[in-house]
Amino acid sequence: MTLATELDDVSGGRGADRKRRILSVAAELVAARGYHDVGMSEIGAAAGVTGSAIYRHFDGKSAVLTALFDRVIDNLTREASEIIETTTEPIDILRGLIASQVSFAIGDRTLAQVYFTEIHNLPDDDRHRLRRKQRLYIEEWVHVLGVLRPDDNDGVLRARVHAAIGAIQSVLNYQSGLPPEELGALTASMAEAALYVTLTS
Repeated sequence: MTLATELDDVSGGRGADRKRRILSVAAELVAARGYHDVGMSEIGAAAGVTGSAIYRHFDGKSAVLTALFDRVIDNLTREASEIIETTTEPIDILRGLIASQVSFAIGDRTLAQVYFTEIHNLPDDDRHRLRRKQRLYIEEWVHVLGVLRPDDNDGVLRARVHAAIGAIQSVLNYQSGLPPEELGALTASMAEAALYVTLTS
């Protein structure tokens, strides 16, 4: 999943192209400098949108961030639904969910970094709404893992899922120097291990 993929659901037309540019450069600027150090005028200038024209598309900087984040979680959720609907075996579904997360974290590192580090800067209502979407997305993982691990209680299943996703997201915190394919395979195996590791007393 790339930034272009994240933004391709914006309807066509000149205005849509401008929105895509705004969202793309906003992700890059916020990833590089942080949400509070980037102004709407800078986003507009970098996107080739001058003056007040940017406000015809977004009410303010938080609206830009919200639009980015909605597309991230909506696309991840859509991919999860497609995997579940088109895959038969629970183990293959889980591996598909892992692959989707790995693709996002490694294939679109800039947007992923912004998503996971800046969500707290959203207005409360938008942040709570996005958190609800996240919880529904996590439920898909928990349900599938529960089929594979019927003896684990709900708390253990959720802990395993969060550990797996956390392992994937950890690649955002450092530069491994590994080729993307190798890093992706290694990260996926670590996520899978978190889901299946046997607890010992």
